[in-house]
Amino acid sequence: MTRGTNSAGPAGDKGTSGQNVPKPPKGLKNKKSKFRMESEHEKISKSKLRMETREDRLNRARKKLEGKKPPKPRGPVRRALGAAGWSAHGFVHGKIYEVEHENVGTEGAHRSELVGEAVLRQGTRYARKRIREHPARAVHKAEAQYIRARADYQFRVAAQENPELAKNAVTRYWHKQKLKKQYAKQARQAAKQTARQGAKAAEKTAAATEKLAERAVGFVKRHPVGVLIALACAVLVLSLQSCASSLVSLGNAAAGAVGATTYPAEDGDMLGAEAAYCSLEAELQNYLDTYESTHDYDEYHYDLDAIEHDPYVLVSILSAWHEGEWTLAQAQPTLQMLFDRQYTLTENVVHEVRYRTETRTGTRTVTDPVTGESSTEDYEYTVQVPYDYYICYVTLDNFNLSHLPVYIMGEDKVSRYSLYMATLGNRPDLFPGSSYVGRYTNPPTDYDVPEAYLADATFAAMLSEAEKYLGYPYVWGGSSPATSFDCSGFVSWVVNHSGWNVGRLGAQGLYNICTRTGSPRPGDLVFFKGTYAAPDPNGVTHCGIYVGDGMMIHCGDPISYANLNSSYWQAHFYAYGRLP
Repeated sequence: MTRGTNSAGPAGDKGTSGQNVPKPPKGLKNKKSKFRMESEHEKISKSKLRMETREDRLNRARKKLEGKKPPKPRGPVRRALGAAGWSAHGFVHGKIYEVEHENVGTEGAHRSELVGEAVLRQGTRYARKRIREHPARAVHKAEAQYIRARADYQFRVAAQENPELAKNAVTRYWHKQKLKKQYAKQARQAAKQTARQGAKAAEKTAAATEKLAERAVGFVKRHPVGVLIALACAVLVLSLQSCASSLVSLGNAAAGAVGATTYPAEDGDMLGAEAAYCSLEAELQNYLDTYESTHDYDEYHYDLDAIEHDPYVLVSILSAWHEGEWTLAQAQPTLQMLFDRQYTLTENVVHEVRYRTETRTGTRTVTDPVTGESSTEDYEYTVQVPYDYYICYVTLDNFNLSHLPVYIMGEDKVSRYSLYMATLGNRPDLFPGSSYVGRYTNPPTDYDVPEAYLADATFAAMLSEAEKYLGYPYVWGGSSPATSFDCSGFVSWVVNHSGWNVGRLGAQGLYNICTRTGSPRPGDLVFFKGTYAAPDPNGVTHCGIYVGDGMMIHCGDPISYANLNSSYWQAHFYAYGRLP
């Protein structure tokens, strides 16, 4: 084998292929290409370094806060001097008020002085407050940055050990959110301890702070105009810096998550799509309202579902379906497809031949039995006359728009749809008048299962798995974290990942494999009926996991805890069941 060598030429280096290879710029030969993909190990190392750097910054900020003393209340001497000063201030201005109307220039100067004094007072208070609160703000900012960095690092470590965590956007998003909540809780506990320590340490510097404030006030009184100008400039600069730093921080920390969960379309297109869909529904409603005046049947029977939809479900479906930014014109065919899939109108006409009794008049010849004379007479008789009779049966089925995604989308699109629904596309203000908004914006029930129940290892495993998905949205037909869940999909997933292998079962199927019990214990399943119009009115329509003390965890909307003693669940309660 002949090994290729490079030789310099006028056009550049040449390899064994004979092609010219341009030389890299001088000084860049040993640098990595900026287009090279970072390995997972490098990403984890950078994430760890970022976490450690922000932890150091947080510790420094906390030390500064611990060393700061609270402001000392003014003593009786200062209060007396202040009262005397304000009395003199009021006396002087009162005298000016008495004579200022005699001279317009004096009045204008006096008004300017009052405005300047007010600005000076407010500016001084603002400056003192900003100086006093700066250590606390620094701790809060550093703490938020550290929580994000730590959650990112722990997620990357967990994803390296469990690759399935990084397979889809929903799993990544919810796992990071769970880590952030966990670390935020730890930070709050640490903050309470720090506050107690800081309060004790702060008492040591109260006198120094008071003296500094007195000197500052004295300087302001001696140089009011200069301080006013400097203060106005400082406030302007601080405001601009605060806005700029906030925007940069938000952009760096949340751009990815916000971008992935935000509706990609413009407001006009989303509102237009909702209006177009409402127009289709209004047309259908008008057709039904005027049905008897536009048809000519003898009898009508109606079985009509309500005509309604959730606007957030509609926009989330459109955003996931079009996989990116879309316009109203692009969405028009999709809107018609969704409408046709959601509503099914059936008009069944039954033809019957019925008979009615009619009275008719005829003539007949009669003979007098005495004289033998014949004559004619009129008489009435009845006959059964057949006629056509038409009965129209009108049925409208509303399949529920939220049930469609699992039937018309693949797993990736359903995953994206569930992510939009979990965040409302970061636009909870898009449809403020919708009756559906409350179900998403009202926080779910917060509940801690008593530790005594966790002594049962089986129940502890079930609860640990179930609580991973708190806050996941309800998605009809969903059965995994990638697509989110419906009620039976959620229970099936938890059961299958807690020691059983029952497969994907519906609510009725889960009930069928359980043994009915009247003495439930944590880990049993709880079943309901009549929560929606099921084909079998006596069948099981909803299920959850009993966690003790009249509480369950279930996939409502979203996955959350619920009190079984509420009137709704009591009205629909069916049975408790124990898994085999």
